[in-house]
Amino acid sequence: MTILVVGSTGKTGRRIADKLTALGLPVRAGSRSGTPPFDWKDQATWAAALRDVQSVYISYYSDIAVPGAVDDIRAFTEQAVAAGVRRLVLLSGRNEAQAQAAERVVQESGVEWTIVTCSWFMQNFTEGYLLDPVREGVIALPARDVAEPFVDVDDIADVAVAALTEDGHTGKVYELTGPRLLTFAEVATELSKVTGRDIVYVPLSLEEYAAGAAEVGLPKEVIDMLTMLFAETLDGRNSYLADGVQQALGRPARDFSDYARANAAAWAQSR
Repeated sequence: MTILVVGSTGKTGRRIADKLTALGLPVRAGSRSGTPPFDWKDQATWAAALRDVQSVYISYYSDIAVPGAVDDIRAFTEQAVAAGVRRLVLLSGRNEAQAQAAERVVQESGVEWTIVTCSWFMQNFTEGYLLDPVREGVIALPARDVAEPFVDVDDIADVAVAALTEDGHTGKVYELTGPRLLTFAEVATELSKVTGRDIVYVPLSLEEYAAGAAEVGLPKEVIDMLTMLFAETLDGRNSYLADGVQQALGRPARDFSDYARANAAAWAQSR
């Protein structure tokens, strides 16, 4: 039976699909470019994507905290259960009220479930909107001096693959973090060390960040989403470590310094 990876072109989904394929398991890409296509905003695409599927990895685009996400996940979960899906693995947001509402939808679905909850990805600095700022040498964000236990996306993918393919993960909420708390200023210091360049962190207010994002042409809906996430997730609520990687995989979480060394070439040259 096929495993559907919703968000198969994203940071986590791409890795999960690759790992499942390497295990020789049948994988269906849940994306607008997949065959059949899957689109969160077009429920007519869901039935074909769910046909003959046993397990589903669920990641929500653009973010599980955006308005409408819980309703979409509820409707999708109902369709999945009706289609015969027996196992759901949800990527959730750590300590976010909207995300926790989505978690309850999956937990009350009546099928096997696992929740994988985390906050800031290390890969945001290489595969996301923080790549260019690092290359330019200035990370300007409304994060103050809040510390975050950045998690490696490869750890997230490994936990999700285990939950999708192994017994023993049903009914578990895995809270994933890296092994250290780091402020963005400390991140900038680590990136400076591995690149040999001067990279600094500049704290901004939410208003300053929104104004700067508008100046470079980001759409208002993207700015609104980002400022909401900064306000909600970088208020100190996630400034503690959790052992979800160890619980799920029996090994420690990867450290930011290992990630930084492995990706130094991505930041070596400014644009």
